[in-house]
Amino acid sequence: MGANMVSNLLKKGNKVVVYDINKDAVKAAESAGATSTSSVAELSAGVDAVITMLPTPDIVKDTFRGPKGIIANSKKGTILIDSSTVGPDAPKELAPEAQAKGLTFVDAPVTGAVPAAKAGTLTFLVGGTEEECKKVKDLLLCMGKHVVHCGPTGMGQVAKVCNNMALAINMISTAEALMLGKRLGLNPKLMNDILNISSGRSWCTEIYCPAPNVLETAPSNNDYEGGFMVDLIAKDLGLATQCGTNVKSPLALGSQAQQIYLTMSHQGMGRKDFSSIYKYLEGKMGK
Repeated sequence: MGANMVSNLLKKGNKVVVYDINKDAVKAAESAGATSTSSVAELSAGVDAVITMLPTPDIVKDTFRGPKGIIANSKKGTILIDSSTVGPDAPKELAPEAQAKGLTFVDAPVTGAVPAAKAGTLTFLVGGTEEECKKVKDLLLCMGKHVVHCGPTGMGQVAKVCNNMALAINMISTAEALMLGKRLGLNPKLMNDILNISSGRSWCTEIYCPAPNVLETAPSNNDYEGGFMVDLIAKDLGLATQCGTNVKSPLALGSQAQQIYLTMSHQGMGRKDFSSIYKYLEGKMGK
């Protein structure tokens, strides 16, 4: 996701500086025209805006905090945008710390997955004040098509967690339907075409079909590589179930979806795209 966001920032004429513990990712960004730094602190000190795309709440908090973190090393007036999916608690903790240093902090997770990141058509779900949302909008539109103000700090994360829970459930139901059709003798491509002109239509059937040889650009046509990893959707579902527990909102399907993806991860599929649920149901992936 981050690599594609960097690419679109560069295409829109921005000067981009990158840092990542993954050296191959840094080299790829440099080859696209970005420059690199040796640390988060060095990066933060030399830019007007910092955009983070990180995997877990703890990593986000560690990256922003401490003497070598983003908040301590950013100059006054710097815009901080966290596009990770980490739940509402992390931004609610970090925003006041950033504001105390004269910095603007918003949570702005994204929807659209890798295809939208590549195309520059992401949707950014922004948590913060209306003024803060306006301040970051032009920059976000370099990487996306829609910027939605969801409310105060943390509300962008609430929207993202709810969206990803629905996505995970939808992907499982789509894979189950396609697999059932296949086992009853119906070609998966034909079944997917039928879903797309019927009430079962969804983003999963139109953009991200889990069955191979149906949509050329879907990860299912690339051995489920290069998309949204099983480990990450399981993490997001964990965030959703924790939020549900906090507010006593029952999540019968959300919690079941988490268990399915955790099982896939346990069986060695954690780094495959989450649409590999189709192959898992087929019994052709995992230990």
